Amino acid sequence: MTARIYQPARNAMQSGRGKSDHWVLDFEPATARSIEPLMGWTSSDDTQKQVRLSFDTKEEAIAYAQKAGIPYVVSEPKKPTRKIMAYSDNFKWSRVGQWTH
Repeated sequence: MTARIYQPARNAMQSGRGKSDHWVLDFEPATARSIEPLMGWTSSDDTQKQVRLSFDTKEEAIAYAQKAGIPYVVSEPKKPTRKIMAYSDNFKWSRVGQWTH
């Protein structure tokens, strides 16, 4: 049972970086989900999947995993690339794609 330590991406409904500065320790699923034949619901016998631990720093999450003897994998966050563009660039004559209403 391996744990994954990562910094969650921001919510698509957020314009800022709120609630995305913490690190999360999630357990990888040990068994695959199964479909319950009567109702068609998906279910799992893996209770570790319900555990999600939050930490202020990556080092705290790593220290917890090492102290508890949990094998872990750290996923570094990807920095977003910002394309700086003015609103007036949407109406340039040299624009590559066509602009329509």
